[in-house]
Amino acid sequence: AAADPSSFASPSCCLTRHLYLRCRVDFGAQALRGTATFTARAEREALRCLVLDTKDLQVFKVTINGQDAKFGFGEKHSFKGTPLEITLPFELRRGQEAIVEISFESSPKSSALQWFTPEQTSGKKHPFLFSQCQATHCRAIFPCQDTPAVKLTYYAEISVPKELVALMSANRDGEMPDPEDSSRKIYHFSQNVPIPCYLIALVVGALESRKIGPRTLVWAEKELVDKSAYEFAEAEAMLKTAEDLAGPYVWGQYDLLVLPPSFPYGGMENPCLTFVTPTLLVSVTLIKVIAHEISHSWTGNLVTNKTWEHFWLNEGHTVYLERRIGGRLFGEQFRHFQALGGWRELQNTINTLGDKNPVTNLIPNLNEIDPDVAYSSVPYEKGFALLFYLEQLLGGPDVFIGFLKAYIQQFAYKSIVTEDWKKFLYSYFKDKVDVLDKVDWNSWFHAPGMPPVKPTYDMTLANACVALSQRWIKAKESDLGSFSSADLKEMSSHQLIEFLALLLLEDPLPVSHVKRMQQVYDFNAINNSEIRFRWLRLCIKSKWEEAIPLALKMATDQGRMKFTRPLFRDLYSFDKCRDLAVKTFLEHRASMHPVTSMLVGKDLKQDQ
Repeated sequence: AAADPSSFASPSCCLTRHLYLRCRVDFGAQALRGTATFTARAEREALRCLVLDTKDLQVFKVTINGQDAKFGFGEKHSFKGTPLEITLPFELRRGQEAIVEISFESSPKSSALQWFTPEQTSGKKHPFLFSQCQATHCRAIFPCQDTPAVKLTYYAEISVPKELVALMSANRDGEMPDPEDSSRKIYHFSQNVPIPCYLIALVVGALESRKIGPRTLVWAEKELVDKSAYEFAEAEAMLKTAEDLAGPYVWGQYDLLVLPPSFPYGGMENPCLTFVTPTLLVSVTLIKVIAHEISHSWTGNLVTNKTWEHFWLNEGHTVYLERRIGGRLFGEQFRHFQALGGWRELQNTINTLGDKNPVTNLIPNLNEIDPDVAYSSVPYEKGFALLFYLEQLLGGPDVFIGFLKAYIQQFAYKSIVTEDWKKFLYSYFKDKVDVLDKVDWNSWFHAPGMPPVKPTYDMTLANACVALSQRWIKAKESDLGSFSSADLKEMSSHQLIEFLALLLLEDPLPVSHVKRMQQVYDFNAINNSEIRFRWLRLCIKSKWEEAIPLALKMATDQGRMKFTRPLFRDLYSFDKCRDLAVKTFLEHRASMHPVTSMLVGKDLKQDQ
């Protein structure tokens, strides 16, 4: 089996199958303290050692079946952390299980956790904590086999101050007073579907909930909970559509949690409890993100990439499902419009990363590469483009969804690599092998840059965006009077986003053009995060100085990396405000999410 280059664990020797996690959340020390107890099974004869991933952890004691075990740390790696090497006090036969209990404490600088003081929250009264383990940060909370090749069930007991609520990526299993401390209570959780460690998630804060469907609560701080419940009302309809496309939803509950603005992603598909950014509350792409996270309940969470080099299996299929849901809700032309927007997004990413850059391969080599650094839209959009191209090649959407459903059934509860996917594709379409053999698999999988073939897109909804962007690109100073607010009258918010995205693929417009655009369209007045983000990038690329404070504000008011990183990069590239961009980043660094801070630091050449 291909080893995971991002982990020290060796699942071929020993498998952790269940986790019992007991811990205390200490806001004063900004640490989680407790025990992680694994049921581990020997996968070979005469097993005497077990290696787990850790990162910035303290380990106090290890026992195996209650007997003390010797343990030590290996050499520290720059981003992978430090292997924890445990020597078993006795040999295990192949297939034999043992209970491994580890006492640990996380570090205040854990890359998996962001701690907030009361002042940093909406309510201003109570502290807040959330985790983000994908891709390789679970090891920064507790020792584990931190590879998506390994799946386990878990049960957890979490002690928190009694005025706060704890939630996890699991079913809520009740709460009780903490027998050791009357100012605290213990929340219980169980996850009975085996999951990879990166899907273990924890949040603690002054959270409230609203019921929005038979299996859905929305959780948020009090200040946002009603708005969130209103905005996410479509969740059950999307779940039903997804079940119709992909098969039964096996996780029971589907809750949504709105996090503080520094949450680094649009959403995170933690099982039973999707995490989302509050920027969605002012975004037209809310439906798209929720459809995406719901889709992960099948592609990613049930069928999982075995290593992060095959991340496209998670994301390409999830984007495909997300867009099928969009097509059901808003029509096939809309699905094609979103698909074309994805192709533009891919062009944009490849322009930024460079078309010879090996991280733009659909299957990159992650040997000595941090998955967080390699992260981009490539696995999402190149992955989707491959599936969309295959759909068109193999007989259309109805035929292809049959394959997707069968694929999910075939590999549910497993972790797989691209070769497994491809073999199954060939066996499912055994009558179309001649068609499949014409696909340039090597270029799709292993060549950098744009894909070897562009799928066909219905242009109905895109034509207006293309026409208007071309008018602006071709306009001379003397033509600027011909633009008026009427240009946008027939355009949806989705089309506005695409119009701006098309302009961003071109050379910067003269500053006179963006000034005129502001005059006639008043984009500065739009709070919609996706439109505002692209508009401010356009202004900074055109070197319009008046946009500098607006762009800096957006880059720091929220921390979604999709917005924050490109805004900071553009500001850094604009000589007039490079120093200000760096100064602003350094001022905000302490209150940023650890991963965001690390990546923006690299972008701005400030990495410590």
